[in-house]
Amino acid sequence: MKLDYQKRPNGDYYFVNNKKPFKGILINEADLKNALDFAYEMSFGIGHHRSTRTGGQYGRKNGEKFCNIFQGKLAEIVLYNFFKSKSIACNEPDFGIYGEGIWDDADLEIYNKKINVKSAASQSNLLLLETKDWSNNGQYLPNLNNGSANLYDYFILVRINPDIKKIFRSKRLMYTDVIPKTDIEEITFAQTWSYDIAGYCTTENLVQAIANNNILPQNSILNEYTKMDAENYYIQCGDMKDIDELLKSL
Repeated sequence: MKLDYQKRPNGDYYFVNNKKPFKGILINEADLKNALDFAYEMSFGIGHHRSTRTGGQYGRKNGEKFCNIFQGKLAEIVLYNFFKSKSIACNEPDFGIYGEGIWDDADLEIYNKKINVKSAASQSNLLLLETKDWSNNGQYLPNLNNGSANLYDYFILVRINPDIKKIFRSKRLMYTDVIPKTDIEEITFAQTWSYDIAGYCTTENLVQAIANNNILPQNSILNEYTKMDAENYYIQCGDMKDIDELLKSL
């Protein structure tokens, strides 16, 4: 389903019209610590994380990098724990600290099926994929020539509450390059964290979304307030399949 669209004098506005309510499941402190330690090393330590999104316009400070990495790794961890609780064999999340140009093959893998884990804040209702990263047949272009997986079997969206970026903005930490780890730990562990699995889709669903031209253009406005830094393909949460369907098929 396409987003609602309004052309206004000050720009192009898009609105989600097929939502799923957030159903929070508590995240334990050990998982938070693992995600935090990894994200801190990748953003403030010896690891490397891109300063700009593919097709993006602005550079990200280390504070924003931390938020992105923390949310993404936390999503992998809770999804791994979910599969494990359902007695589904799944590789453990990769906590390797990689330098520039090196990253893990797939986020998770179950029964030789490669999973691309996408994360979002709890209020989000879109699976977003930067258009410059994907071919028309659903191949992940950055991996085409490095021997890594370029086709995923499933895309799973995990939503996290609270929104780490909102917290960092309120503390004026989002756009800074130096933050003591103890400050981040204090802020993080003061919150009660939860997640849900908003849904999943297949490569075929992605290819269909691409064919349908489901695109959020660069500089367009999503839901009145969010300006898109890069152009993205989108699939709405209400159009994604419930995770229980995936469990049955496995």
